[in-house]
Formats: sequence, structure tokens, C-alpha cells
Amino acid sequence: MAIEPIQVGLAELKQVRRQSRVLFWFVAIFSGCVNLLMLTGPIYMLQVYDRVLGSRSEATLIALTLIVAFLYGMMGLLDFVRGRVMGRVAARFQSAMDVRVFDAVVRRSATRPDELAQSGLRDLDSVQRLMSSPVLMSIFDMPAVPLFLFGIFLFHEFLGYLAIAGGIVLVIITIFNQIVTKGPSMHANITAAQSNQIADQIRSEAEMVQAMGMRQQAFSRWHKARAMSLKSHIGSADLLGGFTASTKTFRLFLQSAMLGLGAYLVLQQELTPGAMIAGSILMGRALAPIELAIGQWPLVQAARRGWRNLGQLLGEVPPEPERTPLPRPRAKLDVQQLTIVPPGEQQAALRIVTFNIEPGQALGVIGPSGAGKSTLARALTGVWRPAGGKVRLDGAALDQYGNDLGNHIGYLPQRVTLFDGTIAENIARLSDQPNAEMIVAAAKKADAHEMILKLPDGYDTRVTAAGGKLSGGQMQRVGLARAMYGDPVLLVLDEPNSNLDNEGSAAVNNAVRAMKAEGKTVLIMAHRPAAIKECDMLLMLEGGSRVAFGPKDEVLKAVVQNHQQVQNAGPGGVR
Repeated sequence: MAIEPIQVGLAELKQVRRQSRVLFWFVAIFSGCVNLLMLTGPIYMLQVYDRVLGSRSEATLIALTLIVAFLYGMMGLLDFVRGRVMGRVAARFQSAMDVRVFDAVVRRSATRPDELAQSGLRDLDSVQRLMSSPVLMSIFDMPAVPLFLFGIFLFHEFLGYLAIAGGIVLVIITIFNQIVTKGPSMHANITAAQSNQIADQIRSEAEMVQAMGMRQQAFSRWHKARAMSLKSHIGSADLLGGFTASTKTFRLFLQSAMLGLGAYLVLQQELTPGAMIAGSILMGRALAPIELAIGQWPLVQAARRGWRNLGQLLGEVPPEPERTPLPRPRAKLDVQQLTIVPPGEQQAALRIVTFNIEPGQALGVIGPSGAGKSTLARALTGVWRPAGGKVRLDGAALDQYGNDLGNHIGYLPQRVTLFDGTIAENIARLSDQPNAEMIVAAAKKADAHEMILKLPDGYDTRVTAAGGKLSGGQMQRVGLARAMYGDPVLLVLDEPNSNLDNEGSAAVNNAVRAMKAEGKTVLIMAHRPAAIKECDMLLMLEGGSRVAFGPKDEVLKAVVQNHQQVQNAGPGGVR
């Protein structure tokens, strides 16, 4: 029987959590000591009411008070220490999972940018916050509840029955709270995420929104989502607030009821005044963990949801296996019977496509919109995995290169996005130790060196995700330099001329010519004829299938002849 991905992911999370097993035991031991020291207050009250007031001994009162001060000091110290330990357990868990979750988020976002990918890091934060919160500490306090109830029973069985009945009512309230608030809380989080997503979209396209007079409409759209989110949060908060207030009110009533019952038993001479006060204190301590859990229930719900989401994410995006490092490949590309089904879809966008390119060649991929050109680009860069067939670079399938694949491939997507930082950092692919010579060499290959030097701070000019001071054409050329950083053997350009002027198009052609001269391979997905000027071979796609492949002149000739035949056939002709 196959194991569901979420079970695999949850097992991975539990394995990481088990690494702090010793620290959990320390927290449990400290919690046991803290709860034993919690008996200090009831015992002190018992001694004061039943012994000190009866004997009127000031020396006894002073001695008891000094002992109690010491015990409370020890209790505070142990409570502080266990809190620090749990804080480090939470930090250790997050530190162990940070890279794994971030890697899973990036890999899933590249193929399926859904809510699971967007919330991955937030889910990890939710789990970490719960692990370091007082509400988790209350779980370690739960085993001491029977001890406190036993102490109440020692005073009188009626007091014990009252405490148990009150505890049962609070547990029922807790369960009911979980059931009732689960749906509204989830809906509130979903609507909040939707409104934030709309705000991010509007902010990223602020220039277009402003230029086309869409600001009022955009605000109206965001405000509607924001109002729905606010309404959901208010409803969820009202429900939780009602349960919290009910719990607090009922607990206070129980303490008063305990005092009232204790006073009655004192009048019946079945209980001492000290036992009456001590029983009330013990009951408050026994019910405190339950009240704390109800008060911080949103934190618990967020962590539970985050834990499950992380399990789903990690299960569906397993860690990549370690690969034996391969030598630097030759620029020989073989595509065999390649079929690509986009993530989350059922229909193939690319079907049984076969071609090969030799080192020193440039291949132009042409075809109408929706023909599968960008899909092929994603497959050749390893972003989308084949549903059938193989893509081989120098005889090895792309997945055999593992994380080193990106060092051998340069990729320029249709829409170039830069990262917050300097131009040099962007060209160096955000490397921690960028090589200045390689940065300049890549910029020169992309014919962007002179353009960059004319900027206010040259290579140290800071840019943003939207480009900042750069035009669309300048961003395209910086993106081309980034693609050529590290001397890749395969260069994949998806519509490289979309934002370029004549000078920029010439720069692209110069870069392609230089790559060919060095024995590298270039693939260009293109609509414009200027983009395939330096191409030796052409691949024509239509409807996700290969229509033609061969030398550029032969393919273009065949395309022209086919077009003429279609025109000659006329509207009623056979196609």
C-alpha cells in the first residue's frame, strides 16, 4: 500500500523534532519540579491559618515565610530555565528546517506556485512560535493536574468532586471551542491571504495601474477583499473571545464555589479554614493549563495547520538525492521523445518532441503563441520534469547533474525579474562570494558592460525587483549577463528581443555569435526574425508538436511553401 505524501512529510518533521528529545526530557523534569513547588502556596496558607494563627507564633511565621521565599525563588528560576530551553528547542527546529522548507518552497513555486508554496515559510514560523510559547509549556503541566486534584481530595472529597466537575466542564468548552472556531479561523486566514495577494499584485504593477487610470478600481477590488477579511477576523475573534470570557468567568465562579463549599464544610467542622483556602488555590492551579490553552487557541490552530501544511509540502517535494558530481559537460544536447505535462494540468503542452544540437550550434524555436516554446525552455533548464522521454546534456539526463545543473545552463526568461541588490549581485546570481572578473566578463559577453558603466554607480547601482532605475531593455541585458555568468555551456533565451531596441538586439546576436565560437550551444525561443539571425538550425512547434526541424534555410523555405499552399487553397480548400 502506497504511503501518502503528507505522511512522508510528517515523518520528516517528527524526525527533526526528535533531535531535541533530550531537551524535551529536561523541560519535563523542570516542569515536574515547578509543579511540585506550586504546592508551596497552598501548604503555606494551610500552615498560616491552622498553625500560626492558632499559636500566634511570630517566629514560626517568619521561618515559614523565609522557606516559602526560597522555594518560590527556586520555582521562578526553574520556570525561567525551562522557558529558555523551549525557546532554544524552537530555534533549533526552525534552524534545522529552514533550508529544507525554503528549498521546497522555491522548487514548488517554480512548478506550481499555489497557496502551499506561498505559505511554507509562514507555516514554519507558526510551528516555531507554538514551540516557544507558554501554551506548549502547559502541556508539560498537564500531568501535574491529577496531583493537585488528589491534594484537594485529601482535604475533603466534596471539594475534589467539585474540582473534577469544573475540570470536565472546561475540557468540554475546550473541545467545543476547537470544533466551532476551526472553520471561521480557517476562513479568516484564507481571506487575509487573498487580500494580501491582491495588494501585492497591485503594488508590483503600480506603474501600469497608475498609467491606465485603474487606481480607483484597484483600490475598490482590494478594499472589498480587505473588508471580507476584516469581517471574517471579527467573527472569528468574537467566537474565540466568547469562549475565553466564558472560561475565565466559569473558573472564577469555581474558585468562589470552592470557597463557599469550603466555608460550609468549616461550619460543619469537617474542614479547617487553612484547608479551605489551600483547596481554592490548588483548584486554580489545576485548571490554569486548560484556561491558557483556550486563551491562546488561535496560536494552537495556526501551528496545527502549519504542521499539516508543512507535511504536505515536504511530502510532495522530497529532498533531491545526492548525485555523483559529473565533469563539465560538452555542449551537446539530445532531446528524445520529450513530453511535458505542466504541473497541475492533465493535458500535455509538449508531445513527443525529438531533436539534437551539436556544440557550436544555435537553434531557433519558432511557432505561434501557445505552441510550446516556453514549455520547452522550462524543460531544457530542468524546471519542469519530463512526463515522457529524456533531455540529455553530453549524454547524461539533466537530473543526473543535480544542483550543479544551474552552473552549466544560462537562462533568460520572457519576463526578466531582478532581485533587490546591486547589478553586480544580480549578474553573479546572488552568489555569497561573487567573482568580479567573471561579472565583468559576463557583462561584456552580453554587450552590457558599457551600458552598466554609464549608470550612476556602475556595477554597484542598486536595483529592485521591478528594475528601479533601469528600463525594460536594460533589465533584459542585465538578465542576459546573468544568464552568461559562470561560462555556461548551454544558453536558453526565451523571447530575448521582447524589450530590446536595435542596439539591444545586436547585443543578443553578438552574444550568440560568441557562444557559438566558443563551442557552446544556444537555443532561442523567438517570434521576431531578428532573434534567429545567428541560428543554424530551426525547430518549428505547433500545438505542442514538432512540425519541422533542420537547417534554418530549409525550414524557412518549407514554412513559406506551406503558407503559399494554404493561401492558394482558399477558404474552401483542403488544408
